[in-house]
Amino acid sequence: MNDLGQDLELRLVRYFTVVAAHRHFGRAAAELHVAQPALSRQIQRLEKYLGTRLLDRTPQGAHLTPAGQTFLPQAQALLQAARQAELTVREQAQTERITIGYVEDLVITAAVRELRRRHPAAEIATRHLSCRDVRALSDKRVDALIARLPLPLADDDLLTTPLYEEPRMLVVPHGHPLADRAWVTAEELAGEVAAPCAYETADWASYRILGADVPPVESYEDKLELVASGRAIAVLPVGDRRSSLRPDLVTVPIEGAPASQVVLVSRKEDPNPMVRNLRLAAEAVLTTSAV
Repeated sequence: MNDLGQDLELRLVRYFTVVAAHRHFGRAAAELHVAQPALSRQIQRLEKYLGTRLLDRTPQGAHLTPAGQTFLPQAQALLQAARQAELTVREQAQTERITIGYVEDLVITAAVRELRRRHPAAEIATRHLSCRDVRALSDKRVDALIARLPLPLADDDLLTTPLYEEPRMLVVPHGHPLADRAWVTAEELAGEVAAPCAYETADWASYRILGADVPPVESYEDKLELVASGRAIAVLPVGDRRSSLRPDLVTVPIEGAPASQVVLVSRKEDPNPMVRNLRLAAEAVLTTSAV
């Protein structure tokens, strides 16, 4: 018997499944865009509601208890059933509606504003995603996704619309031998050891961390900290200006590197007309305003 005086909250169930997937509160909090202490409190609320501990917390991470192992497939099925119910109702509704996902540093305001101008009665929502969460498109949590290639999604299931390209830049700390260069060439970086990012399916992924014996890191901020400490260098698209917020980092243009490609992707044969409307709006404004 719980003492919360309310029904089970799907939000808490989703929080639990994300922590269970990562086996780590910090990484789960980063994906959910919540503070780690707040996430821990919400999991405790869920455990109090259910009357049992679901996760054992250790310095190395979190592990499912026997009760957590039992609850996890039920929680996943519950979330899927709720999502399917939502999709069924939306398909029957006549209201124009779309949820647009976008990744990391990309700014999609111009496309969203143009889509709202063209369809003022439509319900248009946006969802910021981490680079690990782009499967929100295949999971139908978003209807379309604006992101950089490559994507860890099956091309056969996607309709891809190129929007614009960005050159690459090198990010190094002050005092690095390359920091004062007007530019560097891709060939000069060819011998560097690449540490894989969240996903990397091509020689020139959107984000690369270069350096020997670089420890595995997931968050963008931790990657910049590695660069600032002199343990690595980074190759980023020039449109990602987050590194410029740090006064201890320097950016240097790279010549000869393939451009970073920004695309709009959606599910093939999606009947939602707002997906096509978004494509038209994005092509009208993003392709002309890109760096």
